[in-house]
Amino acid sequence: MQDTKQKIDSLRERFEAFAGSFEVEKKKEEIARLTAESSDPDLWKDPERAKRLMQGLGDLKKEVSEFESLGAVVSTLTEFSGKEELAQDLAAEVEKAEKMLEKFELTSFLSGEYDEKNAVVGIHAGQGGTEAMDWVSMLYRMYTRFCERRGWEVTTLDLTPGEEAGTKSVTFKVRGKYAYGYLRGEAGTHRLVRQSPFNADKLRQTSFALVEVIPELSEVDLPDIVIKDEDLDWQFFRASSQGGQNVQKVSSAVRVKHKPTGLTVTAQAERFQEQNRKIALNLLRGKLWMMEKQMAKDTKREIKGEYRPASWGTQIRSYVLHPYKMVKDLRTLVETGDTENVLDGDLDKFIEAELREKISL
Repeated sequence: MQDTKQKIDSLRERFEAFAGSFEVEKKKEEIARLTAESSDPDLWKDPERAKRLMQGLGDLKKEVSEFESLGAVVSTLTEFSGKEELAQDLAAEVEKAEKMLEKFELTSFLSGEYDEKNAVVGIHAGQGGTEAMDWVSMLYRMYTRFCERRGWEVTTLDLTPGEEAGTKSVTFKVRGKYAYGYLRGEAGTHRLVRQSPFNADKLRQTSFALVEVIPELSEVDLPDIVIKDEDLDWQFFRASSQGGQNVQKVSSAVRVKHKPTGLTVTAQAERFQEQNRKIALNLLRGKLWMMEKQMAKDTKREIKGEYRPASWGTQIRSYVLHPYKMVKDLRTLVETGDTENVLDGDLDKFIEAELREKISL
């Protein structure tokens, strides 16, 4: 019982320390402000602004509700901490509460300028032919499942299928608070080693995929990044479709090239061309921001060494399925033999370790 009581005391101290920085009253004031704005009859005249407002309101309400629930649990545990007959039940509740508190504490590490934003993730096939394209599909499923576990919404913005199987490249948006903060550390090269199902001899094969992660940024977020109309080369085409009644009869998909930098983005998630144009511009804006960030940090790289852009030379994780099973992060050295669960979206141990390591640098 003494061990459980000590854990409860420690839990209470940690919660009280975190509560000071959580600023729950300030968050409640923001909820009241957003709630008032949401009742504006003209709100939905600007659908994008309305969506951002409603998402922010929903995220804040959920965050405050979970915080207050945790506070109630900690208070109850403290009240009953001296009752020996409840020791076993209290121990189980303490473990649950510790996990909830760890989740909150982790958000304190997400203090980057755009960590609270939605994320835009791109996955691109590298060396390995059809095997690499299948690897892109596997990674896409892995991240989709990870997002589902966290209650985040995933929208596919662009997808190019492989010639025989798999996916050449895919770009998708993750809508959820701290989506960018959690996922930005996934940028880099992911390596797969397995017996290839596309090889008649079942030979062991290594393939690579590049993951890129940028925050979803609007013109309001980046007023200093000016995109001139004359710098853009637009192309319009029919979006990919499964056919039937939903087959695209107009060129609603868009591709835009930023001539000064050569950056190109594609968007075909929406039914109307104008909506895809807005998505493409926001994607381009995010990539231009990332490019500026990289250029600014290049001068500091030799001093701090903490920034590595997503590139083929930045291998961050290895997934070995044959001759043994092992997923290993090459930055934090976190590893597990439960490859099936990882590929089914259980990435928390890797992402959290990478976040904690960045804070300790």
